[in-house]
Parts: sequence; structure tokens; C-alpha cells
Amino acid sequence: MRAEASAGTAAAGRATAAAAGLAGAWSLPALAPLVPALAVRLGVARRSSLPGSVALTFDDGPHRQGTPAVLELLAAAGVRATFFLVGEQVLRTGGLAGEIAAAGHAIALHGHRHRVLLRVPPAAVRDDLDRGAGVVAEATGAAPALHRPPLGIYAWPALRDVRARGWAPVLWSRWGHDWRRRATPQGIAAELAGDVAAGDVLLLHDADHYSAAGSWRHTVAALPRVLEAVAVRGLGFAPIATAADLARPRLSPPGGSTAARTSDARRSSPRRAGRPGGP
Repeated sequence: MRAEASAGTAAAGRATAAAAGLAGAWSLPALAPLVPALAVRLGVARRSSLPGSVALTFDDGPHRQGTPAVLELLAAAGVRATFFLVGEQVLRTGGLAGEIAAAGHAIALHGHRHRVLLRVPPAAVRDDLDRGAGVVAEATGAAPALHRPPLGIYAWPALRDVRARGWAPVLWSRWGHDWRRRATPQGIAAELAGDVAAGDVLLLHDADHYSAAGSWRHTVAALPRVLEAVAVRGLGFAPIATAADLARPRLSPPGGSTAARTSDARRSSPRRAGRPGGP
């Protein structure tokens, strides 16, 4: 009896370990925004390949107030950006998505609904991708070629399905945590563009559908500061629209400091679980 019990316990342990391994494999891509080296290993882009420029990107829209305010500022500055649109918000905001495209900005997909893909079954993920892409393409006349998941979090099946559709997965290299309730225009601009460099992909939000109410106002107030900071460094803006606009993911050169790697991970990391909002 003892031998049988011992064998049963060992089998249960192996099954538990196997289940844990599968769960770990499923969720591994979710760490990519926190660990740039992992994003490299997964082939998920974080930077632009367009010389002498940075890419300005906006998530979570369109938004009836935030998006027009952002478009007005970008038009005045002659800057084009990339908008990662949410299908359900495209449907709720009438022709606003079309206005983004008509203004010359690049169109990309954030999903049809704003859900953490780790918690969504594979079949539902595929449906979300297809619905979102269809809605965005119909509203803008542009078929998305880039995809960024809500909160920057991929699961293995979602990453596979994005690539199966010929899209390039994209994260970011810098962001201003503009979704937070306590964010300020000064803080957003300093964090996003304090030491901005060519090739950076900058993340902001033109909507507050999934974040602190009114957070888009802080983003709009910060945007002129961001545009000025980039210009001061002698850089321009160029939207990312296809995989060709993305830098091939690669590890930092040997000898890069631990502090630099830590800083890079910190400014790229998604919100903590339990906080409102996010990419």
C-alpha cells in the first residue's frame, strides 16, 4: 500500500510539474514588455528602423474627445503618428477612425475588445483579431499590418495567430504612463522623451476607455512638450505602418550596463496588475 501511495504521489507530482510547465510556456510572451531580451528572443519589435526619427504611437482609441484633440496638435506640428485602434471603439465613434486615416496617420490594430489575451481562449482570440481587423479596415480603408496587444501582453497562441495573419507584433521602447490617475503632463513628457533617441517607439493613449477617467487630458497637455523634446534632439517623427518600418529585434551589445538594461525594462514595462487602464 505504501509503495502504491508513493507511486501515486510521484505521478501526481510529475503531472503538476508538467501542468506548470505548460502554463509557463503559455504565458511566457507576457513578460516581453518587462524583459527586452525576451522580446528579442520572441522576435517582437520594440523599435523603429526609420532613420533619424522616432515613432509616436497611440493606443485605445478612437475617443470622441481625446482623439480629435490629439489630431489637432499633430496637424499643427506636421507630425504623423500610428494609431492602434480598438474595434469596439471604432464602432462607437462613428467616422472618427476614418478621420485618423484621412489625416495621413498609420492605422494598426489593438484588438476588437480590450482584454488581456492570457485570459482569452485561443478560438476567442482568433475571433477578436478577425473582427477587429475587419472593423478597422472597413472604417479606415486600411488593412492593419501591425498589432499590439492590450497591455502589451501576448500568450503563445495569440502571438502565433497574429503572425499567421501576416501581421507584425509590436511593443514599445518608451512610454509615459499617461493612463494613471495621478499622471501629470510634465511627468509624462519627462518619462517619455527625457532621453529619447532615434528608433524609439513612443507609447501614449488618446483615450480613457480602459484607464483613469479623463487621463487623455494629461496626454493632450503633455504632447506639445514631447514634440518639442524630440525636435530639440534633432529628430523627426515617422509613423510605423508595416513590418519594414520596424527594427529587427536584437540584443544590446555586450558590455551594456546593468543600470541601462534595468532602466530600459522599467520604462517599457506595462502597468501593475490591479491598476486601472494600460496600453
